[in-house]
Amino acid sequence: MQDPRTDPESDRSKALLPARLPDFVVRPDPQDARLSTPVTGIDQTGREVEIRVVTERALTLYLNSQEIVTMMTIGDRPDLLAVGYLLNQNMLRPDDRITGIDHDEDLDVVVVRTERETDYEEKMKKKVRTSGCAQGTVFGDVMERFDEISLDPSARLRTSWLHALTRKINTQPSLYLEAGAIHGCVLCQEDRAVAYMEDVGRHNAVDKIAGWMWLNDIPPQDKIFYTTGRLTSEMVIKTAMMGIPILVSRSGFTAWGVELARRVGLTLVGRARGQRFVVLSGPDRVEYDALPQADEREDPRHARKGSRSEDDAA
Repeated sequence: MQDPRTDPESDRSKALLPARLPDFVVRPDPQDARLSTPVTGIDQTGREVEIRVVTERALTLYLNSQEIVTMMTIGDRPDLLAVGYLLNQNMLRPDDRITGIDHDEDLDVVVVRTERETDYEEKMKKKVRTSGCAQGTVFGDVMERFDEISLDPSARLRTSWLHALTRKINTQPSLYLEAGAIHGCVLCQEDRAVAYMEDVGRHNAVDKIAGWMWLNDIPPQDKIFYTTGRLTSEMVIKTAMMGIPILVSRSGFTAWGVELARRVGLTLVGRARGQRFVVLSGPDRVEYDALPQADEREDPRHARKGSRSEDDAA
């Protein structure tokens, strides 16, 4: 059955008219002491230095009484991460009713309870380890649903929006700017960065956004998904499963990621830094309303790892 979140012709899709959301309804909190810790070391001159490093902890997810997975995460927003993971693994159905989400911080356990009885013993035998950081996992039967996804062909990405978004996201205070070693994902609408999540694995960050969208009944049809990580098959699959028609990254592509994006009709934009980008799938959605300035380059203070050498070579 087609998931109403991904079907522009469904009754649920038509009933949820897109609302104009403001910038940063959800944003990182780099000052949260639980997410990073000070560590003392020695720099290249032999001088003692203290830096902040990202905290990493295990979180075990249960769906009702069944253990599903143990994830490595920074530990914030466990409820969103749990719901988003189950949605993107096709373990929560569109019509499921969540009756409770319980998080035990001492045991590092989160339990999602549903009205429907669930049993995914057979499904869990079909695990595929992904290329994402922190060892992401996708269950094999997710691909059976992938070919049923229909993304809204009327969605648009204006180049002026893209230029504004990359500037906003790269200058927003974040755990990355505070401590590094982390990925970020942002749900966007036009030129507004609506919900910004971070985690040690990009798949965790995207799952948090999926959970936030589901719990807040946010429609996907007019949204843009931005990630700091590579445009891999996993990122393409999860974005399409969420019903979002446009995926943008400041990083590069993988061949299977491009193939899957073309297969499902997802607009795939990579190497988006400053005012430059490359589109390898779904170019018909891009509207060139703002051409790049001749010498417009990203501020080096906000460049993430691996981007400076490519910019210099361009």
